[in-house]
Amino acid sequence: MDFWDVLWTVLGAGLILLMLVDVFYTLLYPLGSGPVCRTIMRGCWQLTRLSRGGASSIAAPVAMAAVIFAWAAMAVLGWALLYLPHLPEGFIYGDGIPRQADFLEAVYLSMVTLSTVGFGEVVAGHPLLRLVSASEAVTGFGLLTATVSWILQMYPALNRRRALAHQLNLFREAASPGDHFSMGPSHAAGLLEALAGSVAAVSIDLLAFHETYYFHEVEPRGSLPAIVTYAEELASEAQDSGHPDLQFAGRMLEAALDDLAKVLRGRFGHAGTTSSEVFEHYSTHHRHRRSGGATTD
Repeated sequence: MDFWDVLWTVLGAGLILLMLVDVFYTLLYPLGSGPVCRTIMRGCWQLTRLSRGGASSIAAPVAMAAVIFAWAAMAVLGWALLYLPHLPEGFIYGDGIPRQADFLEAVYLSMVTLSTVGFGEVVAGHPLLRLVSASEAVTGFGLLTATVSWILQMYPALNRRRALAHQLNLFREAASPGDHFSMGPSHAAGLLEALAGSVAAVSIDLLAFHETYYFHEVEPRGSLPAIVTYAEELASEAQDSGHPDLQFAGRMLEAALDDLAKVLRGRFGHAGTTSSEVFEHYSTHHRHRRSGGATTD
């Protein structure tokens, strides 16, 4: 192998390794996301902010599609670079198939193998190349399964966040003006404890499914950034009450909100020294459309 063959092999192995690392940290590691996935998600989010939120509702789905395409592209190109130095001598060609040794031929072989189509007109002849192509086929099948699972995992987490926002909106609509806890204190305490559990679940979802942060809700009623400050009001009012159960529930809700603020500050860079400031910054960066098409900051 000459210098260029070694270079293509090293570059190909590096691309494959980068793809595997990114998939591992995004899909398997419970509290992280890969560098490629994180860069694409943030990049799409920043681009939609330049349009003043006009395309925010599609930013995350488009970014997820871009991440999946990037994984597939890295895999295809990585294995193509591994095959390139061995074309055409390392492969067996069927009758009537031209023997080519260019990059497009290597990409074609890689795509056919990764997709597990396996037309069979060109197959690896060297034992080591046969192991490499088999490994690519296994990786392609695993990548397909992993991306489907990734998509299916996103939406339960999003639904939990939307459900919390709906709960807070329903509480605000049902509460008496000027007195959020006009019902019995024990009943109100139970409601606040349930809200605290929902807030904690959203914090865990943001840590485990980093990508869900970038999903923008078109309707403010289902948007947590638009209503999260109301949860702070409930926690503060409960702690100022004279009922021990209600005070305890208020402290629970406040602690859950503080944890959520820490996640938003530490993982997503929201500014603020207090939870209220972090939530205000969070709301500002997730602009919400009104019925007339305007956005609110």
